Amino acid sequence: MSLEIKYGITSEDAIEIKPAGEVDIYTSPELKKKIYELIEEKNQNIIINGEQLDYIDSTGLGVLMGIYKRLQEKNLNIKITNLKPNIYKLFDITGLNKIFNIQG
Repeated sequence: MSLEIKYGITSEDAIEIKPAGEVDIYTSPELKKKIYELIEEKNQNIIINGEQLDYIDSTGLGVLMGIYKRLQEKNLNIKITNLKPNIYKLFDITGLNKIFNIQG
């Protein structure tokens, strides 16, 4: 499976990123590179819309933690929305649901 990354600016003046497919050991570097580039270019809050995210592994969670730390350094926020139940469960089991702002 592959990963497609769509993004745009929202009405909240944040960058909404919509990963579609799987974030795993093979696709995580691509996601990390794209989001880090957007953070440097735009210097805006990030919303990750998980609506089309089918799978994420520990490598992907590690990338999200790195993104979280990078945003914290810049006094910016990250919000994760529309996670499928199986993916939310992974955030719950790892305790990352207490770190990330996860909505609907």
